[in-house]
Amino acid sequence: MSELLRQQIERITPLTDQEFEYILSHFTTKKLKKHQFLVQENEAVPHDHFVLSGLLKAYYISEDGKEHILQFAMEDWWITDYQAHFNETPSTLMIDCIEATEVLCLSLHNREKLCADLHKIEHFFRRKSNAGYVALQRRILSLLTSNAKERYEQLLLQYPALFQRVPKTLIASYLGVSRETLSRLSS
Repeated sequence: MSELLRQQIERITPLTDQEFEYILSHFTTKKLKKHQFLVQENEAVPHDHFVLSGLLKAYYISEDGKEHILQFAMEDWWITDYQAHFNETPSTLMIDCIEATEVLCLSLHNREKLCADLHKIEHFFRRKSNAGYVALQRRILSLLTSNAKERYEQLLLQYPALFQRVPKTLIASYLGVSRETLSRLSS
């Protein structure tokens, strides 16, 4: 399963077998059951997580009890509460498993060590961070300028596999609409 990580890295920079073994030695593996938390609110977030199998959601619960989904993550995606992870502060987000999940966990210390030891990995994480900033900007602009139907169609076009695996109530939460509105949009 760790070959998935190697494939992702090698889409950006080639690796020798020895380099990949060294990189992999800095990760730990974690298996979680459906509905199990990977990250809970107000806890430390020592790891970034690369998804080997399964599906997760990162979300925030507002004071009125409403769930606001910020991100889904499936195979070959990364997920954590980045604010808490990089600032070493308690989490404001929760991340739990929509399906049984297996992740590779990388501590902030090990990430920094890998980046210092291997320029290739520093380059990889810089490119991944840049892509993440672009995706976040697109998401914010979509929320600010697109109507619900347009956001639904963008999500369907970008990530059709999500619609096969994620319950419609969660898709609605991600889009910022009610379940009933989503039903009208998808018909």
